[in-house]
Formats: sequence, C-alpha cells, structure tokens
Amino acid sequence: MTVRVLLADDQELVRAGFKLLIDSDPDLVVVGEAEDGAQAVELARSTHPDVVLMDIRMPRVDGIEATSTIMEDERLAGVKVLVLTTFGHDEHVFAALRAGAGGFLLKDTPPTELLTAVKVVAQGDSLLSPKVTRQLIEAFVSRPDQRADPPDLSMLTDREREVLTLVGRGLTNAEIARDLVLSPLTAKTHVSRILAKLGARDRAQLVVIAYESGLVRAQG
Repeated sequence: MTVRVLLADDQELVRAGFKLLIDSDPDLVVVGEAEDGAQAVELARSTHPDVVLMDIRMPRVDGIEATSTIMEDERLAGVKVLVLTTFGHDEHVFAALRAGAGGFLLKDTPPTELLTAVKVVAQGDSLLSPKVTRQLIEAFVSRPDQRADPPDLSMLTDREREVLTLVGRGLTNAEIARDLVLSPLTAKTHVSRILAKLGARDRAQLVVIAYESGLVRAQG
C-alpha cells in the first residue's frame, strides 16, 4: 500500500526538496504541506496521513506541541510522526519523543535512508537504531530539567523489566531474544505486553520510559 506523507516545515524550499524526493518513490506520496505546527494539525485531520515529517522549530506552534496534539487526538489514531531537525543535539528532540514521535532524523540524512525511515515508521516501528538517537536521549534524559516523573513499573514482571531494559538500550526483538535465550516471538510478545501495561504508544516511548525510570542510565 502507498504510504501517505504530510510535510511540516516552515521553509518552502525544504518542503519542495522533500516532496520531490518522496514523490520519486512509488510507495510514497505527499498528501499535504504545512508551514507551521498549527497547519500541520489541521492538515493531519483533513488528510489523515500515515506519517507526518515534522520539523521542530516552526512559528506559531512548534513541532513538539503539534506532535503532542496529533498523538492525543483520537481522530488521528494510527498517524505516526517522524521528527526532522537540523542539529543532532537539539534539546527539543527528546521532548518530541516524549510527546509521541516515532523517531527522528537529521535533515542531512541521505535520501535513501530518509525514504526507508518513512516506511519503517509507517509500519509502526520506531526509528531508534541510529547511534545519534541514543546519544541524544542519554544526553538530555540525564539532565534534571529534562526528566519527567518516573512511570510506575510495579505492574511489570521481572522478565518484562529485563526486556524493557534491553529495549531502552536500543536492542531489536531478535537481539533481545538472543540475550535472554527466548524465541523471537516470545520477545515480541513481551514487548507488546509492556506497551499495553504502560500505555506506551510505541518502542520510542519505551526507550524514554526505560531512561526516566532508571532502568537504563546515561553513559558517562
């Protein structure tokens, strides 16, 4: 099926470049362009895209607030947000992940990687593999002003806490299965149960929870 993409960036030239790239892929199509977060929310409601490519720094309503609004809107269930930023150490990226973004990319990401990322997020997976993502989460979750109240993990079993710890370290289900000597299906089941128990939207939020709860600590 064709993945429907909404572009949100305050720079027209940037949007034009992304549109040209995305429309070049037969599996992707741009269904709308927004120049700020408020317009992104409006267009998301009218076009119901699969993925919103969301810039963080925009006028009126920024990408963080727009992401949070989209994620909390029941009418937009199933819409994923992939955050775009110019700087790998943009302190607002972590806030966007906490708000529900499925991952983030730098704007200078190679074209083929960006196209793949859109498809990965559209399928419901989180874009967590790039090393810079983990570095950024570690850098900002370790700061007192970035921490939220730690979630209650008491409803998790010991095994589920182990799995959550490994998710927080960026491991895939296959890697978790290998480390804990489980079948890949069992590892996937554990992750699904953790998502349900914690009310997390996706794997990206599980990583945030793992850090905020102290299961995984920032290196250094």
